[in-house]
Amino acid sequence: MKIDIGIDAKQREKIASGLSRLLADTYTLYLKTHNFHWNVTGPMFSTLHLMFEAQYNELALAVDLIAERIRALGVRAPGSYREFAKLTVVQESDGTPNANEMIRQLVAGQEAVVRTARSVFPDADAANDEPTADLLTQRMQIHEKNAWMLRSLLEK
Repeated sequence: MKIDIGIDAKQREKIASGLSRLLADTYTLYLKTHNFHWNVTGPMFSTLHLMFEAQYNELALAVDLIAERIRALGVRAPGSYREFAKLTVVQESDGTPNANEMIRQLVAGQEAVVRTARSVFPDADAANDEPTADLLTQRMQIHEKNAWMLRSLLEK
C-alpha cells in the first residue's frame, strides 16, 4: 500500500537508514550497559549498579521507539545482532574492565549515540519530518545528560 505522509519515498528511506544506525547504536549500548550492570565491582558498586540499571532500562524503551519510527516511515527495522554489528559504531568490550574503564567506555558509547542522532537530524529537517526530529532531539538530550553524569564520576 502506498504511504502518503508528506515525505517522499527517497527521503523516508534516507531517514530510516540513519535511524537504523541509531537503533543499532542504541541496542549495542543497551547490551553493553546491561553487561556492565551485571559485572561491575569495587567501591562504587552500588552507585554504578543502580545507575547502569536505570540507563539500560531507558535504552530498552528507546530501541522500541526508534524501531517503531522506522516502521512508521514504511521501512523494515533491523533486528538481529548481525545487522546491528554492521550498523553500529559503539565498540563492544573485551572481557570485564574495572569500574572506571566501564564508565569511560559508557561515556564513549553515549557520545557515539549522540553523534549518530545528530547526523540524522539534517535529513529529518530537510524533509520536514517533525516526529523524527523530535525523537532525535529527545535522544540527544538523554544521551548528553547520561554522558555528563558518567564523566562526573571520573572527576577528582
